[in-house]
Amino acid sequence: MDDLMMRVEKRRALTEHICEFTLRPAEGVDLPSFEPGAHLTIETPSGAMRRYSLVNDGTDPEVYVIAVKREIESRGGSASMHDEAVEGTELRVSPPENTFPLQEANEYLLIAGGIGITPIYAMAQHLERQGKPFQVIYCTRSKEDTAYLEDLSEAFGDRLTVHHDNGDLDEVYDFWDHFEEPRNMHVYCCGPKPLMEEIEAISGHWPEGRVNFEDFKPVDVVREDDTAFDVILQKSGKTVTVPEDRSILEALRDAGFATVSSCESGTCGTCKTRLISGSVDHRDMVLMDEEKEDRIMICVSRAKEGNLVLDL
Repeated sequence: MDDLMMRVEKRRALTEHICEFTLRPAEGVDLPSFEPGAHLTIETPSGAMRRYSLVNDGTDPEVYVIAVKREIESRGGSASMHDEAVEGTELRVSPPENTFPLQEANEYLLIAGGIGITPIYAMAQHLERQGKPFQVIYCTRSKEDTAYLEDLSEAFGDRLTVHHDNGDLDEVYDFWDHFEEPRNMHVYCCGPKPLMEEIEAISGHWPEGRVNFEDFKPVDVVREDDTAFDVILQKSGKTVTVPEDRSILEALRDAGFATVSSCESGTCGTCKTRLISGSVDHRDMVLMDEEKEDRIMICVSRAKEGNLVLDL
């Protein structure tokens, strides 16, 4: 299905840094349905493509509801949603995709950290409608940082455990009791990297397929030791400098060049570009080894040394 043009119908501040957006089709079209765990890819007002989990019921939806956290080190996507996606703004949205689907199980443990609550909240609502047994563990820094706190508490009562660590490593939630003995349940976890790494580490003795993770950032697009370099565009004869804190794709977009992209996280292959010369630090999860000599994913990969010449 083609992309949709959707209008911001309503905004709701969930916390100081998290805003909920209700999106309605700009024209009278039927929206594709979706299962819990699904996400949208949205062209943000800055032009950056970002993925956001759907929060609402996906059965014959009239709107799509997402929640966006303004990232402290935002490279344009989340900041532009907060600053520019006001009510009435139209956004280009790709149809829902689901890489984090709920599987049939006798019982469920849903674990969320921070903004990772969005797919977990959708799953909990779905399981509630299905009458399935589940528990939710929701870890945040503080009450003030906890999106949907009142909604979750009212909906799920004692099936919800909320834990605030106050940013103190000594106060993080201890998950061991939930994983010491493998149980006949499925676990779904979404949150920051340290949380998911911990759950992965303590669940290694569980049967394969029982513990599932959602991660929109499988690679670090920008790293602390990255340095600036130039990209020479052979077709146009232009040279664009890629700063240490921007990707090639972002630098091209900043310079006014049209770019084609989707995930912007090295996982979809949309921005694959022919490499004419240069040494590449390949950071994607798409290219086959034999492609790496003359192809580059410009959303995440960089020059290893020197400059790059691209067929653009």
